[in-house]
Amino acid sequence: MKVLVPVKRAVDYNVKIRVKSDQSGIELNNVKMSMNPFDEIAIEEATKLKEAGIVTEIIAVSIGPDKAQETIRTAMAIGADRGILVQTDAPTDIGGVEPLAVAKTLKAIVDKEKPDFIIMGKQSIDDDSNQTGQMLAALLGWAQGTFASELEIKDGKAIVTREIDGGLETIALALPAIITTDLRLNEPRYASLPNIMKAKKKELTVMTPEELGVDLTPRLSIVKVAEPAERVGGGKVSSVDELIDKLKNEAKVI
Repeated sequence: MKVLVPVKRAVDYNVKIRVKSDQSGIELNNVKMSMNPFDEIAIEEATKLKEAGIVTEIIAVSIGPDKAQETIRTAMAIGADRGILVQTDAPTDIGGVEPLAVAKTLKAIVDKEKPDFIIMGKQSIDDDSNQTGQMLAALLGWAQGTFASELEIKDGKAIVTREIDGGLETIALALPAIITTDLRLNEPRYASLPNIMKAKKKELTVMTPEELGVDLTPRLSIVKVAEPAERVGGGKVSSVDELIDKLKNEAKVI
């Protein structure tokens, strides 16, 4: 079985996000970048399936600048067999390559590679759109299992346990299918030094959106990016009547 795992180069989750002075986006200069954490979970799950003898080949795919090769190499160090970079100079943060454009790009790669299923993060931590997996499933006409907290592949089906408002839901998806990963699916491993060295020799193909026949032109425009308002300290009231008065006349919630 062949599995495709999209991975995104994003601002490291330990970095405090700073908004640009002109409020056009977030500051990326001299900022540490790393693989999107939900994508780390996806590549880890694919690697576990390969170690179990279920998956035979893992292909890591990324869309972004030349530096995104580092993200793909990280995926290779964890367990991917080869990588594909769709190189573009379009920004990859908020307002950059939009989810629909990503989904169309991935569909073009799927048409070439013919994977048996796709495992991908449920969202990226920069724009938090949580749309690409669902859009890709619609474009391909594949079944989808989102927010997977457990995954089992057997008898040509993906058995996905997912968290819903009322508890847990288990569904069986006929392959090919798309699975998006939640935090509880697994704990990603650290890439070992020998595997990091091996990753440098693995195949990495670079192509352009034009070669895939995909237009990455944004359909949306960002009006403004602003930091959330600072929290204001609370206060004390001397009576219930004073509390009700403040809720009614100041907070205007009653």
